[in-house]
Amino acid sequence: MTVYVNKANENWVVDKFRKEFYTFSKIEKTKLISKSDTIWVIAPWTWEKLKIKHLVSKTVVCTVHHIDFTKFDEKTEKNFHMLDQYVDRYHTISKKSYNDLKTITKKEIDIMPFWINQNNFFNIKQKAELRNELNLPKNKYLIGSFQRDTEGIDLASPKMSKGPDLFIDYVVSMQNKIPNIHIVLAGKRRQYIISELSRLSIPFSYFEMVDIEVINKLYNALDLYIVSSRVEGGPQALMECAITKTPVISNDVGFAREMLSSNSIIENSNPLHATPDVEFAFKNVNKLKIPHGVNNIEKLLIK
Repeated sequence: MTVYVNKANENWVVDKFRKEFYTFSKIEKTKLISKSDTIWVIAPWTWEKLKIKHLVSKTVVCTVHHIDFTKFDEKTEKNFHMLDQYVDRYHTISKKSYNDLKTITKKEIDIMPFWINQNNFFNIKQKAELRNELNLPKNKYLIGSFQRDTEGIDLASPKMSKGPDLFIDYVVSMQNKIPNIHIVLAGKRRQYIISELSRLSIPFSYFEMVDIEVINKLYNALDLYIVSSRVEGGPQALMECAITKTPVISNDVGFAREMLSSNSIIENSNPLHATPDVEFAFKNVNKLKIPHGVNNIEKLLIK
């Protein structure tokens, strides 16, 4: 059984997964689709770039990261069902995505989170030294958000699935209890949150394009990370927080309930009642480190 993984070429998380799969997986794999027995459509929105002759002649396993039904219009639905006719099995990374996916396909669906690369993300205990190195305030309560929040069409409209408006609401509500808040942002397309923080005079630091080494340091410098999304497959940030022992609270999205303590889930839009449980999350994410997390995906591809 030889596996080919399709490309996204978008400098996004699936490109990282593809690269790591080819590096760490022990099963037979190829970068030539014609030489494969199984096609792993890890980036389903790019499926039309694959030749139909390959899709009909090989086993096709497709990963659906999440489904945002607010954007599931007639064109999106038609495109999904065109792909669905070629898919033999689906893979998704959370129970929530599974429940959404099973409403629109009769194909077999497996649930399994991706792996976490512990060589890239790990705990660093020297928080004060990290803050000094990163030029972050030493005596502030640092709250992180490293996920894009703005639509790419105009770089101004909020990406509502990511809940940037909720993030701002959460930060404002927390200010009454924690007056020395400082926000740490990373990644592209952060214009909406930056605009709102500036309007509200909430201090922040922004690291637009930094490498994984710096991202790992940023996690370790934080007092809290907030996942405010309305829709997610993961997000991978939950695993990155868990493995770095970064305190994290999250809306009930993606695999948050599988990764975090129930006490760490934000209920009724009130972040003050959510409590991070670092050790609970760390115990869960340990099961998904390389090579175990990669082995789990291998079993889904070759079964």
